[in-house]
Amino acid sequence: MIETQGDVHVGGVEADALKAASCLFHGFSDASRLAIVQHLLLGEHRVVDLTAHLGLAQSTVSKHLACLVDCGIAQVRPQGRASMYSLTHPDATVELLAAAEQLLALTGDAVTLCPRYGTKAKEA
Repeated sequence: MIETQGDVHVGGVEADALKAASCLFHGFSDASRLAIVQHLLLGEHRVVDLTAHLGLAQSTVSKHLACLVDCGIAQVRPQGRASMYSLTHPDATVELLAAAEQLLALTGDAVTLCPRYGTKAKEA
């Protein structure tokens, strides 16, 4: 258990930094958002492009894009009547996803077997 002293956790990790990291990982915590991020790694996309590629409803794609924009993972720019979405930091995103793949390879099925967040937890 981590003990706290004021706003700083013992060990020097600030609570604000932990909260920011938690929020960042929340941005990547949904399979649909990850699929959107992977498509955005290919370049800018409109919502209609993403709905066609992913087979998701427009409202679902828009909701996930709003989350990604709010988290600072993606950005949006107007182009005529359309909005073009892209990753804010594509190189850093590639590095993060590569590190996640490496960790997944090391842990094997442990993450999917997790009783709290794994695939079995969703069935219960």
